[in-house]
Amino acid sequence: MTVMNTGWSETNPSYEEYYEIGIDVGRPSTLGVGWSYPALFQIADNDWLLIIESGMDGSYPGTRLRTVSEDGVYQVGYPADEEVVTGRIRGPLFETPWQSPWRVIAIGDLEAIVESTLGTDLAKPTEYKETSYIDAGRASWSWVKLKDASVNYDRQVEFIDYAADMEWEYTLIDVNWYETIGYDRIQELVNYADDKGVGIWIWYNSSGDWNSSPYTPKSALLTEADRREELSRLQKIGIRGIKVDFFPGDGQSALQYYIDILEDAHNYQLMVNTHGSTLPRGWHRTYPNLMTMESVRGFEFKTFEQANQNEAPSHATVLPFTRNVFDPMDYTPMSLDEIPGIDRVTTSVQELAHPIIFLSGVQHFAETAEGMERVPQYIKETIKQIPAALDETQFVDGYPGEFVIIARRSGTIWFLAGINGEEESKTVEFELPFLSGSAEGTIITDGKEPMTFSHDTFTHSPGDYHTVMMKPNGGFVITFKISDKR
Repeated sequence: MTVMNTGWSETNPSYEEYYEIGIDVGRPSTLGVGWSYPALFQIADNDWLLIIESGMDGSYPGTRLRTVSEDGVYQVGYPADEEVVTGRIRGPLFETPWQSPWRVIAIGDLEAIVESTLGTDLAKPTEYKETSYIDAGRASWSWVKLKDASVNYDRQVEFIDYAADMEWEYTLIDVNWYETIGYDRIQELVNYADDKGVGIWIWYNSSGDWNSSPYTPKSALLTEADRREELSRLQKIGIRGIKVDFFPGDGQSALQYYIDILEDAHNYQLMVNTHGSTLPRGWHRTYPNLMTMESVRGFEFKTFEQANQNEAPSHATVLPFTRNVFDPMDYTPMSLDEIPGIDRVTTSVQELAHPIIFLSGVQHFAETAEGMERVPQYIKETIKQIPAALDETQFVDGYPGEFVIIARRSGTIWFLAGINGEEESKTVEFELPFLSGSAEGTIITDGKEPMTFSHDTFTHSPGDYHTVMMKPNGGFVITFKISDKR
């Protein structure tokens, strides 16, 4: 965990640090404020446990493992006093009768960990009666590569066209639209996007005075009256969802603020994505309009500093075993082209694999239309097929910090993706017992030159073992079209 009121514009904590690998049991936390969830422990050669909490209803703060664990005994600790909505409580404060949140430990081999649903199963089932407005999808997004200057009317028209061309469901309009575009022209963009079959999401700054983040609109959602007036206006305009950023940590009042936003957004039929935020802790079961939360050192950090880019391949292989096990994660993946001012170290096929490896109810693609035009048509067509909503997950192989191979099914298509987190080539061999019959596969691997691709077709038969070589920091993607769901 990161100390409150540190970092850019005092916006920490936001679960955006790297996971540390190979930490001895009992070692004090590096940053001195505790170890965050999900916490993964190896307890034997092939036995692991993953700790998280679930069932947060606003009557208790979010917790973490305490900084010091003498003799390897870990205890639950509370957030800092400052991690609150200004003037409100850190907690815990509750009225009886009362039930504490669940503390969850998933135990097993890595397959059991990755495929576990405990963190969601223990969250309260939704009481929503109307959910027809909730649709998982994919989105174009200008800010992550092009930053503030791209948030203007003309550029957003281009990104709406891009989403339509890629057959994606949404476009996200990010920071400062309130000043650079305004409500009237947002309405024009919504109308234009509607004609293209694209829905619009827009960005909000959650914060009051707990940090100095300058982006607008700021504090428009802070009070119940202002929030409901704003969300009502968005519903009338035709906005599909809101991205809300820069929350104040894990205090009880902070968690209640999330719930207030989610419940009010539901009343105005709006979906929600949060950034600079806490962990979901199974909330997407209780509030199914919560499509995703950041709570991760995601793609945007790779655009800020070369050091983040250099850590990215290894970091990517840790997330499927930790942060993304139980909850949606808005990593905002995939750059197939250059990143301005950064020497990209991940190969193009590792980048292509990320939106399959990482799960999010809305998948915000980092690549621009210009970058997409420079890839082969078969890559573009593969990306069009990658869905946000998936029916089944199968862990194939992997080890945190080294590599991971995961299969996801959507309807009659299986997507199999592998990524290598190390700076040496890795050859992997695996079988696919979840494919009960023969299937035609298409495999995409890295080409001979940087930022190039290679592809081939093959036939899978039951009992086959497949061997694939992944380049340093590289990966592969295989698609199988099957005749039925199994």
